[in-house]
Amino acid sequence: MVQTRRDPEQRPSPEALLEAARREDSRAGRLKIFVGAAPGVGKTYEMLQSAHAKKKAGADVVVGIVETHGRAETEALLKGLEVLPRRRLAYKEQTLEEMDLDALIARRPQIALVDELAHTNAPGSRHPKRYLDVEELLSHGIDVYTAVNIQHIESLNDVVAQITHVRVRETVPDKVFDRADAIELIDLTPDDLIQRLKEGKVYVPKQAERALEHYFSPGNLTALRELALRRTAERVDEQLLTHMQANAIAGPWAAGERILVCVSEDPRAAGLVRHTRRLADRLHAPWTAISIETRRSLQLTDEQRDRLADTMRLAEALGGEALTIPGVGRRIADDVIHFAHANNVTQIIIGKSTRSWWFELTRGSVVHDLVRRSGNISVHVIAGDEEGVAKAAVQTAARQEPFEARPYLMALLFVAIGLAAATLIKPLFGGIENVDLVFLTAVVAVAARFGLWPSLLASVAASLCYNFFFLPPVYAFTITDPVNVTAFFFFMLIALLVSNVAARVRSQADTAIGRVRTTESLYAFSRKLAGTATLDDVLWATAYQTALMLKVRVVLLLPEDGVLTVKSGYPPEDQLDQADLAAANWAWNNDRPAGRGSDTLPGAKRLFQPMRTGRGAIGVIGIDDDRTGPLLTPDQRRLLDALVDQGALAIERVLLVEDMDRVKRSVESDRLRGALLTSISHDLKTPLASVLGAASTLRDLGSGLDDAQKNELLATMIDESERLNRFIANLLDMTKLESGAVVPNTARHDVGEIVGSALRRAGKILVHHKVSLELSPNLPMLEIDAVLFEQVLFNLLDNAAKYAPASTTISVRGTRDQGVVSLQILDEGSGIPPAELDSVFDKFYRAEKGDHVRPGTGLGLAISRGFVEAMHGTISAANRSDRSGAVISIRLPVPATDSALDTAA
Repeated sequence: MVQTRRDPEQRPSPEALLEAARREDSRAGRLKIFVGAAPGVGKTYEMLQSAHAKKKAGADVVVGIVETHGRAETEALLKGLEVLPRRRLAYKEQTLEEMDLDALIARRPQIALVDELAHTNAPGSRHPKRYLDVEELLSHGIDVYTAVNIQHIESLNDVVAQITHVRVRETVPDKVFDRADAIELIDLTPDDLIQRLKEGKVYVPKQAERALEHYFSPGNLTALRELALRRTAERVDEQLLTHMQANAIAGPWAAGERILVCVSEDPRAAGLVRHTRRLADRLHAPWTAISIETRRSLQLTDEQRDRLADTMRLAEALGGEALTIPGVGRRIADDVIHFAHANNVTQIIIGKSTRSWWFELTRGSVVHDLVRRSGNISVHVIAGDEEGVAKAAVQTAARQEPFEARPYLMALLFVAIGLAAATLIKPLFGGIENVDLVFLTAVVAVAARFGLWPSLLASVAASLCYNFFFLPPVYAFTITDPVNVTAFFFFMLIALLVSNVAARVRSQADTAIGRVRTTESLYAFSRKLAGTATLDDVLWATAYQTALMLKVRVVLLLPEDGVLTVKSGYPPEDQLDQADLAAANWAWNNDRPAGRGSDTLPGAKRLFQPMRTGRGAIGVIGIDDDRTGPLLTPDQRRLLDALVDQGALAIERVLLVEDMDRVKRSVESDRLRGALLTSISHDLKTPLASVLGAASTLRDLGSGLDDAQKNELLATMIDESERLNRFIANLLDMTKLESGAVVPNTARHDVGEIVGSALRRAGKILVHHKVSLELSPNLPMLEIDAVLFEQVLFNLLDNAAKYAPASTTISVRGTRDQGVVSLQILDEGSGIPPAELDSVFDKFYRAEKGDHVRPGTGLGLAISRGFVEAMHGTISAANRSDRSGAVISIRLPVPATDSALDTAA
């Protein structure tokens, strides 16, 4: 029996425990996905076979929806399973069938079969996508079996499009795939799948022939098969890692390759990173570069810090994950092995040591420790060379710490205080046994407060005072007793050691505090960026935060129409000189820093650095100040990298949102254009056909017609021409509204007069209806455009006449309610469906009643809303409460003078 190996010092990962708890939650259903590389591999067939096996085992299985696509063997497997009737939905004069989600939830089976996970539901369904139906079923505790092709996984959509030259529109988010409790890969060789296609087991003959010519080529199928195998393997590997972390199982479990490269300040570390990238490509494995931060890291020179930072950024640029982890073990090898076990690493790459034999004997060898402690993990020791050194693209300034005399004077003061205290306690306690402790206390206090060099001065001063004032002969620096010589020597040694340790602790504490402050500032910056919605706000926040934290001037440039343009700055900057502009363009075109302090165009006033994301460079940031020489220290350069990375991600997020909005507007524009063409082809053609028919009749048969018939034909021509003219006028009015060209010419007008004019104009339209006019006698004059308002009333009367049966009454009511005049157009038709009350004012919207579609462009109410809102009023639609019918209400404000008179009265 194989026993799992657990590390007694390793605790389960909290994230892994939460994931395991979610999967074990009895209230949530379990999801099993059958994945295939392409249609026809047998996903649905295998799903149905699994369902039959579960049913034989006593499980309650119900078919929510399964698409057989006419395949006889698949249809045969449906027999013996309970199939839930589908829900029928009417859409564009068609009847669509979808899964009845409510009925399936009410039935509450143990297992529900839901085919085609990426399917888009018909309009009118509760969820737009089927995977959302599946998530609701899971939330009700119902297990779900479903099927999906690999090309429908959202993260692989672009890859599939490059392989097959076909863009799959229906996709499933990766989170749905990743949250699956079980994934079963249905694999079929390309030759077998092509043979099934030729035999008509996938598509009908004509469709199969087209598929063989385009999508189902051997090359495409092989690539899709590899994608399916690799994505499924990644998911299984993630589940394995989660299981190991949740159960504190020490790795590795070599289910998949994971590579770790150890990075240091060594000049050959960049070569190790490149070697790791090549090895990872050959093994198709993820890889990570780690740097262990120890006490020695604080002693690195600025050049070494720059080199280490450049190497870590090189790892990120080559597609790896770069991590800096604090050293918690006694040896670096222990930290590396602990990380490798926690992350299921199977191979470790480390550089060959160049330390001397004596150094390795006294301090140990990381390479030897790794080889001895690695267990089942393979360790690659690479010699490397300095040809691949990651050279610093930006020169950094040495950290200059000006000399301050105060810490050294305070050190001497502390020693003097210690001397005074020792002088006082010596007569009380006798002897000099406690005197050295007093001086050591003073030395530790100096080290903790002022650092290493003042503490070393305090150590020397305390040793001299100890000798001069307390070791016989006193008041002399000579020592006669050998015992006192030994005591003095060990006192001075302990003082130096204690001061060194205390100073190191203080340095580490100061470093930790500085990092905490920097982290807090970066966190506040990220929160600020998360709350910004516009590009200008993101650019301003990035420029301001960079200038604030680095004490420099900042300018941000983004491409606009192919030209790099200044977009923001702190302080504000509108343009750059030629040298700076050349450096900015070079940095943008070459994706490398340029300008002051760099290897390229160092004569520029500013240093320009590209702002990168995973998609490449999206902009350039430039910084400068009034000092000469390099702009940044190594710490400031790393801080600039962090600020630039956060700002670049925020800019990319805003640009992606703008791209999405642009796409949505384009789609909406296409939809409206299609609706307009449909309206023109149907509704504008109808009156034109009537006019042409009447005119041709008069021309061809005019001699045989009497006067009454001729007058009737002429009336038809006039009525239909007027109708056609209204349609065209509506289109022109909507164009004006869209372009913002409608500016009301407002003046004081009597509402009753405009209502009467609109009724006279609509006389022919209302000839088959009764008209009821109910206007309150106290209606004030309103600030409105008489022409626009008459057009609004005409459109509303026309709309009411279309949807109200003949011989019914159309009412016009006008009342005053405090500071508002309300006009209502009421009809006695069938009313407006409640779900469509908010849609009736949309462009090209027309309510469909039964099989009869009313003529019109669907613009009348949309134009009315635009005109009313232009006159500072509101318009709304509702259904009548006293009988069947619709009511359109217009509310217009009473002019201020009339309101004031009413108040005074």
